[in-house]
Amino acid sequence: MRNPVYVVIGGIASLVIAMGIGRFAYTPILPLMQFNQHFSDAAAGYLASSNYLGYLIGALLSGIVPWGHKKTLVFRASLVVNILSIGAMSTTTSIPVWAIYRFVSGLSSGMVFVFASSIVLDVLAAIKRTSWSGIFYSGVGIGIFLTGILVPFLDNYGNWRGTWLGLMLLSVLICCFAWFWTREYTSDEISVHQSSYVNSVVNKQFFGWLLVSYGFEGMGYIVIGTFLVDIASTIPSIRGFPSLSWIIAGIGAIPSTLLWARIGKRWGIRKSLVLAYFVQAIGVVIPVILFSPTGIYLAAFLFGGTFMGITTLATTLTRNLYAERSGQAIGYLTACYGIGQVLGPIGGGLLAQRTHSYALSLTMATIVLVLAALLLVIGLVSEAAKRKTIANYLR
Repeated sequence: MRNPVYVVIGGIASLVIAMGIGRFAYTPILPLMQFNQHFSDAAAGYLASSNYLGYLIGALLSGIVPWGHKKTLVFRASLVVNILSIGAMSTTTSIPVWAIYRFVSGLSSGMVFVFASSIVLDVLAAIKRTSWSGIFYSGVGIGIFLTGILVPFLDNYGNWRGTWLGLMLLSVLICCFAWFWTREYTSDEISVHQSSYVNSVVNKQFFGWLLVSYGFEGMGYIVIGTFLVDIASTIPSIRGFPSLSWIIAGIGAIPSTLLWARIGKRWGIRKSLVLAYFVQAIGVVIPVILFSPTGIYLAAFLFGGTFMGITTLATTLTRNLYAERSGQAIGYLTACYGIGQVLGPIGGGLLAQRTHSYALSLTMATIVLVLAALLLVIGLVSEAAKRKTIANYLR
């Protein structure tokens, strides 16, 4: 097997491109586009949701279609399409065309995420280094940090159009690592642990609760994930540099995956996931309670410090539940996440447009996140009861 360090680095590069830039660069660029093109918050929400709809379909295709030994080929093709879709945003001012480009970007992002996660997590499981998953998923935070730094700089030289093009060129350079170092391995190279009957039955039930909970998580977190910089731009004292909030989110996201992976190893992934949901809910509601630079920056840090940590825990848990079908299971998990992400920006954008404030949008997002945590708690209780019932029956 190739040195796993290379596999992880390649995976990080793929997430920087497809997630940190392809998906989330839209957040810091959105205020620039709205300032120049004068479209509404509702339109901004629809554009975001078109991306998340594509992400949903990409995740479903990754999980449903039997790709066989073509995962590496599809992974690479998705990377290329994703990079092209980033640059394509600079070629038009038509909102419907933008929506198409964002959809294509989301479709390719979803496929890159699922295939990269499946490949990297399988390799880490084979060498008994699943805690390294936190290093792998830090790629999203690195991408967010880079966009927060580069977007204002690129905007000064080329406006919002030049910003999209500059990020595309950066993605081309980073792509080399992902292209050559991230590839699938044969069954001879990767050992797969087969679950016992009891574990299979219990895992299937708990996975259902995890899917629903993760869908609500996607719906709740994405509201602040989409509108954070736009919210920051409404505060007079930081209106001149709202992208600082996105930089802070990236700073929080980079170490968060390692932190939550360690917490998961110590406390158990399930309990750690519930804790992460509640911490994120606190971060989302802070700007409602404290609408100031301090409130925004704290919210940004907690958002960055939890959303990829949650993804790290959820995908690692899914891989552990379905080791023999990791790609398919992660695809279904990501698809549920995608459903929530499609609905969140639409609802958040419409509420913001009607109330001329993001307060109600953030409040509703907080409620959704608390509900996600409660659903996961119910799943944990149900899992324990089911395991006990089966154990008593088999005695």
